[in-house]
Amino acid sequence: MVSSLSSKLGLADITDKLPGSRILLRVDFNVPIKDGSVRDCTRIKATIPTIQFLLNHGVHSIVLMSHLGRPNGERVEKYSLRPVAAELSKALDNRKVDFLDDCVGPAVEKFCQEAPFGTIALLENLRFHAAEEGVKDKVNVDGKEIEDFRNSLSKLGDIYVNDAFGTAHRAHSSMVGIDTPLKVAGLLMKKELDYFAKVLETPRRPFLSILGGAKVSDKIQLIESLLEKVDVIFIGGGMAYTFKKVLHDMPIGKSLYDAPGAAIVPDIMAKAKERGVKVYFPVDYKAAANFSNDAPFKLVTDEEGIPDGWEGLDCGPKTTELLKSIVDGCQTIVWNGPLGVFEFSNFAEGSVSALDIVGEATKRGTITVIGGGDTASLAEQTGRSHLFSHMSTGGGASLELLEGKILPGVAALSTK
Repeated sequence: MVSSLSSKLGLADITDKLPGSRILLRVDFNVPIKDGSVRDCTRIKATIPTIQFLLNHGVHSIVLMSHLGRPNGERVEKYSLRPVAAELSKALDNRKVDFLDDCVGPAVEKFCQEAPFGTIALLENLRFHAAEEGVKDKVNVDGKEIEDFRNSLSKLGDIYVNDAFGTAHRAHSSMVGIDTPLKVAGLLMKKELDYFAKVLETPRRPFLSILGGAKVSDKIQLIESLLEKVDVIFIGGGMAYTFKKVLHDMPIGKSLYDAPGAAIVPDIMAKAKERGVKVYFPVDYKAAANFSNDAPFKLVTDEEGIPDGWEGLDCGPKTTELLKSIVDGCQTIVWNGPLGVFEFSNFAEGSVSALDIVGEATKRGTITVIGGGDTASLAEQTGRSHLFSHMSTGGGASLELLEGKILPGVAALSTK
């Protein structure tokens, strides 16, 4: 489980094995493509340090593989990785990148086995084969087809390197089915595992978790898992209104109310009390007359509550002060989920202020981890991604780690 995160082999552990090896590298090139050109190269550029590390250590060749979109086991031209090969070449200072129009089969195997020294090649989209995901049109793919697919992929390299943390929660063929003697984490993957090991296995205390998002029922596994690990939880976002309604009968107008979640609020609070975890909530709110950026709004307090017909879309300045006082006393912080409807600029202030507060804590030496997803998007959009110890690249994968789940793609890696 989580306890084994730091024990997974990384590239630095096998430098003596790299010279002359053929590398099969699983990356996440699931990038936006429009009219045949890549619109955002962030994920491509993020893999360059791993590729460079491999080249610097004298590997014979590097064959990269990735998925793109959801072609459902069919060859769909708009999901071809061909445009990505051109962008990868640019990111490598115009070094030649061969593009193969399939990812398995005799021709691909022959190319990879006979590739000259220094070859870098990108395979076609793994998901053009239903055997990658193991399902097509909601029907399980034949076991023999999956086995053949995995066997063919396994012939494409001597050492398997996985740098696709964002897909680590998927038990797909390219993540769990490669049969090479060594299966190691790339630099991106290793950084993710090391930071999550740091916060989940050996956190400096007090340990704070900031949780946002809409529904309590969606975050129940996350909350229950964190109650076993943290000292303090701050619950904001849409979830807060359900807690406030149940615990203090605060009027919440037409704010988000999660009936299934409301039923488990007393149990959550009882577990927190039993484990000595302090739980905090917002104390004031930016309430809007309707759900839009241009809606009239006003600040309301706990005592007033949110008027009928209005809805809470952000937290207020007193909440920001409260959060600062909590953050200032903590040594480890993990944040998952925004504190308001940040997509509306008029209701993003609470979340943006919280980014700054947590960013200041990083400067003081606090370990700060942003758990991917919307919070990471907001940090990137507002130019604040550099403020944190670590910003996870995998929304779903990081959430499942925080929920205490085993990630198939991590479990498949070799252990020290």
